[in-house]
Amino acid sequence: MSTTLGQRGGLALLLALVLWLFMLGSGAALAQADPAAAQVERQHTQPLNNAPVWREVDSGKSHFTTVRGPETGVLIQSEGQTWRQWRNGPITFYGGILLLVVPTAIGLFYAVKGAVKLHGAPTGRRMQRFNLFERVVHWGTAISFVVLGITGVCILFGKHVIEPIFGNAALGGLLWAGKGIHNYLGPVFAVFTLLMILAFLRDNVWQAIDSVWIRKAGGIASGEHVPSGRFNFGEKTWFWIGVTFLGLIVAGSGLVMDFPNFGQTRADMQLANIIHGVGAIVLIALSLGHIYMGTIGVEGAYQSMKTGYVDETWAKEHHEHWYDEVKAGRSGHP
Repeated sequence: MSTTLGQRGGLALLLALVLWLFMLGSGAALAQADPAAAQVERQHTQPLNNAPVWREVDSGKSHFTTVRGPETGVLIQSEGQTWRQWRNGPITFYGGILLLVVPTAIGLFYAVKGAVKLHGAPTGRRMQRFNLFERVVHWGTAISFVVLGITGVCILFGKHVIEPIFGNAALGGLLWAGKGIHNYLGPVFAVFTLLMILAFLRDNVWQAIDSVWIRKAGGIASGEHVPSGRFNFGEKTWFWIGVTFLGLIVAGSGLVMDFPNFGQTRADMQLANIIHGVGAIVLIALSLGHIYMGTIGVEGAYQSMKTGYVDETWAKEHHEHWYDEVKAGRSGHP
């Protein structure tokens, strides 16, 4: 009797072992056939080493999500690391060098050459160079650009310059305020840029007299008088490259980041950020030359945009062709 019971127990144990092996094999086969089942199985067998799951997450592929929108199914976008390396690497490094070299060069030029002075005595008779609309558009563009430039430089270089001196808390508060100002003022700058282009477009087209200005480099180095129209070739270059080309690029890329609810992906935003940063740095560097020439670089230039009027001597020495046209009644603006 006991022998029979022992045989039955051994048989039952053998059947249980065979059944367990069968279930184990079926589970492995099912896991191999179904990746999701394999991940579930791995979570049970290796709860802290679910590498296939994280490889899928980091692959950039879109997976299932209840939230609908561009890239909502992509948890991790690995290209963001590439964007970070570009922003914190070449753009910050070479951009910082450019923003140090340009003002240094301008300072040295001013120390050697000084301001461009009038050769003749002022007559006391004034000519209108800019009307009220043109001055409002110019100052609106200039003021918004300066504020955006300062806040943008703080955002890009703050952790390298401000944080070591004033600490993390000061930098955080400054960037919190600066980012808000930057984001809200950006569209204002875009509108003023368009108005600036419309206001000054007709006076910045090519004229034959511009070739003389190019050949003599505006007489900046030699001090020679070079006639020009209402704007000389140097001012036209600033208008087309600085105001129009770079201004529209910086404004447009800023709007892409300001309003991310028009289907932009993370890659679109990162590309816009790179374009915005590079364009803004070059535009700031060029604007320093324009600001220098419009303030301390050329005697009387600042007053022309402040009041709208210039002395006849100034007009004749700096824009003789325009002076002759106005005196002859051939120019009806401003």
